[in-house]
Amino acid sequence: MSLSPRQIDEAEQRTLYSFDNEHDACGVGLVLNLYGEKSHEIVEKGLQVLENMVHRGAESADNKTGDGAGILVQIPHEFILLQGIPVPAKGRYGTGLVFLPKDENKATLCLNVIRENIEKEGLNLLAVRDVPANSEILGQISASNEPLIKQLFVTGGANQSELEHKLYIVRKKIEGAIAKSNLAKERSFYIVTLSTRQMVYKGMLTSLQLREYYPDLSDSNFTSGIALVHSRFSTNTFPTWDLAQPFRMLGHNGEINTIRGNRFWMEARESVLKSDLLGDLKELMPVVQPGMSDSASLDNVLEFLVMSGKSLPHAMAMLVPESWNSKNPISDNLKAFYEYHSIFMEPWDGPATLLFSDGRYAGGMLDRNGLRPARYLITHDDLMIIASETGTIPIEAPRIKEKGRLKPGKMIMIDTERGEIYYDRELKEGLAKAFPYKEWLDKNRISLEEISSGRSVKTECPDYEKKLTAFGYSTEDIERLMIPMAEAGQEPVSSMGNDVALSVFSSKPQRLFNYFRQQFAQVTNPPID
Repeated sequence: MSLSPRQIDEAEQRTLYSFDNEHDACGVGLVLNLYGEKSHEIVEKGLQVLENMVHRGAESADNKTGDGAGILVQIPHEFILLQGIPVPAKGRYGTGLVFLPKDENKATLCLNVIRENIEKEGLNLLAVRDVPANSEILGQISASNEPLIKQLFVTGGANQSELEHKLYIVRKKIEGAIAKSNLAKERSFYIVTLSTRQMVYKGMLTSLQLREYYPDLSDSNFTSGIALVHSRFSTNTFPTWDLAQPFRMLGHNGEINTIRGNRFWMEARESVLKSDLLGDLKELMPVVQPGMSDSASLDNVLEFLVMSGKSLPHAMAMLVPESWNSKNPISDNLKAFYEYHSIFMEPWDGPATLLFSDGRYAGGMLDRNGLRPARYLITHDDLMIIASETGTIPIEAPRIKEKGRLKPGKMIMIDTERGEIYYDRELKEGLAKAFPYKEWLDKNRISLEEISSGRSVKTECPDYEKKLTAFGYSTEDIERLMIPMAEAGQEPVSSMGNDVALSVFSSKPQRLFNYFRQQFAQVTNPPID
């Protein structure tokens, strides 16, 4: 059964349980025309992929409240013109949905904050459209949290690139302003997207409800060359409208085992971040929006890297690197690329399929372990499908030109303007040779093995046995832990199970570090993949 944000807060206050300990597994799909030819057929096929993965999304006991479903599409310019919105030429305006409080006064307050920040950035809020929504199909729980949904239209900027960056800046400033108000506690405000290239329709819906809830998606004039869909199985955070996927650039099927450390490290490095494209970053912080899911946090960082000037594959390779140890047969240049970036970006590790798009480029990749498979198919008439499983759309065999699967740590990307498919080797070698990473490492890296203090250390230890007892070391600690580390220079390998009494409950004296345990994630998802 799904809970409201207020019920979640109350439950956490009454108990020692934290909903941060939950994990997830979802379904993702990507449908596109290789040459970016926009049509309603692409949107329709994207919705079909979503609906055929209904088993990957969870529902409440009422069979009407879903954990979340959504679709990312290119901005349907012709459809918008037919709505009577006097928008300028394609690329000279930005648009996106925004979730607002149902209370009229609070909604007005939010819109005033939006308008004020847009004008401060030298932009113009051209229009605000009421987005049609079929609320009658919602279950009781999703209906109780349903937001008021508006579509914003913003103009300004010298060109599309400048406007795209300004829209990112203004959105972050709006989020910061709202976060300081009382509305932040209610979780009733959220900017779904604000871009010149793409937009997202999503909500606390089932996979089958998305097209019915948003009538826009069924209009024959609603066209796109890309459709990225997501069906949510919400277990790492409880369902809310804003946590439905896709996010602004990413659809994520899986979990991030290292999420707490990733968030802390991003917060820790904010004081040293710089960007010529984004200017003063103080008003854009934090990079990671608080209170969101692990997937949303990853999307925040991906978007920040891309807006700061990184290419989409560069940012993805930084965030989710493949294994670059001696056992992986990749080039020395690529290993140097990964080692260089590991210095200032920790991997967002965990079993995952990641589908991504910035409105022109679209693609997918797997984490280094490949525990969330993704399969792709290309037809002779330039249709491409990537999804969590095969059969999401029935395709007759004679139409199939190529099919395959993504391998652990590997990536595929399509440029829909040029109609070109970039496979992993081409993408990664291009990244590896863009800069002399190996040379930079050789010149600037300091190895601990090369550092010598010049002192000699005596190995004799008088009263050895007494000191072991005095300092709390056992024979097992020496034989199983210390000696293997000294001889091989590696961490000892053992099972995850530990039946030793917790130090805090032990009647015997304990060393200080026995009171601490290394935190790790144990994947417990059912083997649906």
